[in-house]
Parts: sequence; structure tokens; C-alpha cells
Amino acid sequence: MILDLHAHSIKSDDGRAKVANYCQWIKAKNVPIDGFVLTEHRQFDFESDYSDLAEKNGLVILKGSEVETEYGHVLVFGVTQALTQAFDFTNIQLKLADVLAACAEHGAVAAPCHPGRKRVGMWAHIDTYGVPKGVRIVETYNGGSRDNEDAVAQAMAAEQGYLGIGGSDAHIVSHIGRCATRFPSAIHTETELVAALQAEQFEAVTFREANT
Repeated sequence: MILDLHAHSIKSDDGRAKVANYCQWIKAKNVPIDGFVLTEHRQFDFESDYSDLAEKNGLVILKGSEVETEYGHVLVFGVTQALTQAFDFTNIQLKLADVLAACAEHGAVAAPCHPGRKRVGMWAHIDTYGVPKGVRIVETYNGGSRDNEDAVAQAMAAEQGYLGIGGSDAHIVSHIGRCATRFPSAIHTETELVAALQAEQFEAVTFREANT
């Protein structure tokens, strides 16, 4: 199964895509993914139910979050009510160590995203804060990356022994599925996604040409 693990809808402050339009684009353009995860900025969208939309389009639509730490932005999968009470998702000055600890305690997975990007990527802050402890997964393919940002992320992952995931970081419809993550078995729920990530059997893939 191939899932785009990083996408934003109009629920995010800078998102310009409706979830239904993502589905339409995937089907119309034959984008080679089986579904996607909505990782809205600084929040978890408890209220939206995409199950009917997912069934109608034969896609998996899951939800996660993207939070902000001193090491840059971090994707969080397996968000629960309890986890949202463990730290303030709206805080743009979270400590990565606190996010990692809370995720471990509540059975979630945290993965720094676009780590090769200036300012909002983990690599940009290692000289200041050092290599963080507890990181196991980082995003090594990001559909919004420019120049050598993915190359930096991949080199860092190789050096530190991190596992890599992929996500489009889509904010507009035509970017969905540019990058994704391939899993060896089916995933239909956030719980199954977390289990698959914890099993450490996946690989980051890129389909940038699928959207051109």
C-alpha cells in the first residue's frame, strides 16, 4: 500500500485544497497512491469525518498533525485526545524532546518533516542544539522540496541511521501524491498506520512526474 503521509487541506491556515478535490485529482490523473494523511498545521481535526468520501473514491483518508518545535516542523501520527492534552499543538515553540516523549507515552509516532529545509527543517538547527535524541523516522522525500533539500535530508538520515518516509506536503490539489511511503501490508486506520511505522517496514518513494 502506498500512502502520501503529508498533506494539508483548507483546514490548515495556508491550505487551499478541499479533501474531495484531492480525491478527484488522484482518480482523474491516476496518481499512484492508495490514500493520504491530512496533517493539518498546529492542530488535530477531530470533527471531520472523511469515511464516506474515502469509500466513494476507493481511497484511504487518515488524519495526523504537523507541529512546530525548536528543531523545525514535525509530523505526528496516531493523535488521540489524550495526546492533545499532553502538549499544546498550537504552540510554535514546542520542545522536540517533549513531543517525542509524549508520543512515546501515548502510542503515537513523531517524524521531523522536510528536515533539509532552511529554518523549518531539523538540519538547520543541529549546529545550535546538537543531534536530537529519540528521533527514529524523518521525511526524506517531500513534494515541496527545492534545490538539494531532499538530498540533505537523505544524507542526514544515512548518517544518523534514520528511517525515511515520503509525503507531498501538498497545499494545492495538483501536488497530492508527489511523494509517498510504501508499506508491505494494507493500512486502513490511524492505529494501523502507527503500527506499520513502529514495525519499521516501509520506504519513501517519489512520483513527482505523476502530477505533471
